[in-house]
Amino acid sequence: MTYIQNGDYLIPDLKLSQQPEKPLGKYGRMRKTYLKEHRPILYNQMLLSEKLYPHLLEIDETAQSRLEQMMPQLAKEAGATEELKASDPMKWVGLMNTCKAQAEEILMAELINS
Repeated sequence: MTYIQNGDYLIPDLKLSQQPEKPLGKYGRMRKTYLKEHRPILYNQMLLSEKLYPHLLEIDETAQSRLEQMMPQLAKEAGATEELKASDPMKWVGLMNTCKAQAEEILMAELINS
């Protein structure tokens, strides 16, 4: 291991290898924040072993696909149909926002905060 002198201190010269430049989505960033604030030891272990970024990408992709699967079912259960969209668009938007909030609450419990 090599060290860098900083004043009177020797600091380990740690460098991460190159990671892909794919940006994290909303759910990946939320998972990162959760790990950083509530599970700092796990966060640091994953960061130093270079497993953090692939984990965050996987969480983000999984959450997006689960959201896409849940939304039609929740919309159907709430009665947000195409007929309602045509006749009362504001009510339809309200129902769809409620469905998305429900789906995101499930994702938070199952994927992000676990």
